[in-house]
Amino acid sequence: MIAVIIVASLLIGVSLGILGGGGSILTVPVLIYLAGMETKEAIATSLFVVGVTSAAGVVSHARAGRVRWRTGLLFGLAGMTGAYAGGRLAEFVPGTVLLLTFALMMIATAVAMIRGRRHRPQKAHHELPVLHVLLEGIVVGLVTGLVGAGGGFLVVPALALLGGLPMTVAVGTSLLVISMKSFAGLAGYLTSVHIDWGFAALVTAIAVVGGLIGGLLAGRIPQDALRKSFGWFVAVMGVFVLGRQISSDLRHTLLTSPWAGASVATAAGIAFSWSMLRRSGRTPEQTGGASTPSEDASGRTAPRPVPADTVRSHGTTASPLDT
Repeated sequence: MIAVIIVASLLIGVSLGILGGGGSILTVPVLIYLAGMETKEAIATSLFVVGVTSAAGVVSHARAGRVRWRTGLLFGLAGMTGAYAGGRLAEFVPGTVLLLTFALMMIATAVAMIRGRRHRPQKAHHELPVLHVLLEGIVVGLVTGLVGAGGGFLVVPALALLGGLPMTVAVGTSLLVISMKSFAGLAGYLTSVHIDWGFAALVTAIAVVGGLIGGLLAGRIPQDALRKSFGWFVAVMGVFVLGRQISSDLRHTLLTSPWAGASVATAAGIAFSWSMLRRSGRTPEQTGGASTPSEDASGRTAPRPVPADTVRSHGTTASPLDT
């Protein structure tokens, strides 16, 4: 069993390094189903593991120019507030309800990532509006503290789908946000949950090695493939966690706990808000405006091809074949 936990810990780090998320999605099930931890102990431990691993992973992404520091720091600071509050609230929420909410949000996020986003013009070194970043950070942070997710499975889609950042930049920036929010969420748990620090340190050390490997591989994967891989990865893990929670005990909890209805309402509200934000986007053809130069994975402005009609209108005589 120790060997399996070591391999899983390595995969946790690789997932964070390549996808900018997925660490908690792997860590929580590993600690519960392989290490035999209670739900809340596993959540608190996962916040420590993912926080340290993400902080180490930021280094390689930053060297490659794949971290937006302003967006990441604002998102992270707002997320820390929400994460601490979520960690304190989690003390009063049944563990089965936490995992159910976790699984449902994973599946909803996976669908959004697989479908992708409508094309909208991007500016070089694009930064999200401050208020937009702060609001998203607080909401994602609250989820982080409640369900023990570092937030990458929400931060990456928020930056890539809603914010319009290149996928590789969203991944690197997400690691900065995750590390900040994970430590804040952990602080909220320390008052009520005991952590086996020796075991947590072992898992973390192995995950850090995996994170460095993942960071080296991230820049070599096409962005569209990276986005869809992230989506399918989250979908599989979401279905797995959801399947493990479908039992007679859970059905009893759903029928008797007011938190169950609140969880479903929250998930539905987030999904509806996400849908409205995506629908509010317009392509250049819909708005009638000219598109601006797009941005590649490293943040440089890519050249835009000039239509043939434009070239002819600037002094070049069209040949008979053109007419």
